[in-house]
Amino acid sequence: MTDMSTTERSQLMAKVRLRDTAPELAFRRAMWERGYRFRVCDKRLTGKPDVVFPGHRLAVFIDGDFWHGHQWRKRQLSSLDEQFVRTNSRDYWRAKIRRNVNRDFVVTEANLNAGWSVLRFWESDVINNLEMCIEMAETAIKEGTRTRPASSIPSRTVAEFFAGIGLVRLALERQGWSVAFANDNDLQKAQLYRANFDDAHLCTADIRKLSAADIPDCALYTASFPCNNLSIAGGMSGIHGEHSSMFWEFTRIIREKGDSKPPLILLENVVGFLMSQGGRDFETAMLELNKLGYSVDVMIVNASHFTPQSRARMFIIGRQMPLNSKRVIEISNARPIPLVKYIADHPHIAWDICPIPDLPPQTARLAEIVEDLPDDDPLWWDEKRTAYFMNQLSERHLAAAQQMIEGKKYTYATAFRRVRHGRSMAELRTDGIAGCLRTPRGGSGRQILFKAGRGKHAVRLLSGRECARLQGVPDSYRIDVPLNQALFGFGDAVCVPVVEWIVDNSLTPAASELMRGHVIRSSKTD
Repeated sequence: MTDMSTTERSQLMAKVRLRDTAPELAFRRAMWERGYRFRVCDKRLTGKPDVVFPGHRLAVFIDGDFWHGHQWRKRQLSSLDEQFVRTNSRDYWRAKIRRNVNRDFVVTEANLNAGWSVLRFWESDVINNLEMCIEMAETAIKEGTRTRPASSIPSRTVAEFFAGIGLVRLALERQGWSVAFANDNDLQKAQLYRANFDDAHLCTADIRKLSAADIPDCALYTASFPCNNLSIAGGMSGIHGEHSSMFWEFTRIIREKGDSKPPLILLENVVGFLMSQGGRDFETAMLELNKLGYSVDVMIVNASHFTPQSRARMFIIGRQMPLNSKRVIEISNARPIPLVKYIADHPHIAWDICPIPDLPPQTARLAEIVEDLPDDDPLWWDEKRTAYFMNQLSERHLAAAQQMIEGKKYTYATAFRRVRHGRSMAELRTDGIAGCLRTPRGGSGRQILFKAGRGKHAVRLLSGRECARLQGVPDSYRIDVPLNQALFGFGDAVCVPVVEWIVDNSLTPAASELMRGHVIRSSKTD
């Protein structure tokens, strides 16, 4: 099917009702029959709510499932929705729906700030359970606007723990979320964080010294807690090890928050978390999140789908939402078979596995992130050091390097040094993808760049800017620190577009859903 023309798109859009939809009419009729009087699409309120009860300061929105992003859970679409989905204009419609979802947050928050309580329903809620929707509206009217403080969901505020150099924050802010608090006690990473973000939000105290009172109420708490004891390099001592046990400090703070705990949490760690202690560590952690009131979703995303870096990481999303039914677990490139099998083998964990799209195809190549440094730049190694590197290559890797040297144009590869059979060896990667960035402990974690072609070759370490680009960081990010300090920061960080993908396809839809089906009350008083 060819892409839709502007005219065809306009004709299709004209079929979409903006007001007086069947669910709106059914809701209004039911409320009228119960004796309630209201205004319809009141222009005096932000977003022109579908139904407004002025005397009770209650604004009700009845949102179309497709146009407001509910299709991420709702597997069946209307015939009209199917016409949109089946066109090749998916990117156009997806961007339009994303704008609608973001507008829902802004509109809801604006009405809360104006002293109104807000009740949002999906159209499917009204169609499938009108009586429940009516009961919610009646309860909201009877209880008034001052029963509870405003929800933190519409503002999409974030408290981030183990914040590092701020790349999670960078991704969240690109997606419309705002960081209200950040914590990391590594002062070298804090130097980069402060150079790029508002210093007022960063706390460098040890998380073990923080209490719930120190942390603001937010919609989302994030934690990229230390992976040292969950990876092979860290000895796999597990979630109770010296470093990775910081997970328990994160959950302690959530427990201390009580009723003020965040509706959403996001954890990031190495894939080894799933296998640590034979899978028992991951099970223990998920059950702990369940005890705190969160159902959990999990996915594994490799940065190579977005940048030329092989960096697979696990992401766990916790939601304060009751599970109404078990969802079908779909295998995808973000949920590989071992992960799906683990989920299926642990039915006692309260999972909330939500539909997600496939990750984009791998297209980025190493050459795109390399800085164009002149041949006499001091970062390039001298002949002696370059020769030593070449001598460290095995016969197979040396043959690959020679093939690159004989090429008609310059190409790039990366290398790490490893100890093989008691000897330090350099292993070359020539597929256009860099190896996973690491923290350069002992020097072995520093990734080497190999440039070759036209009968020449040159060798140097990846620069701080190149490491930043491998993490999807824009060149506007300031890196005014020594190379090793930069490598430590980026080696421990997340890939920005990966987190953006998680936010776009999981966190923001979850937050949008949390705005619906219950009253969001204003804290304003008359």
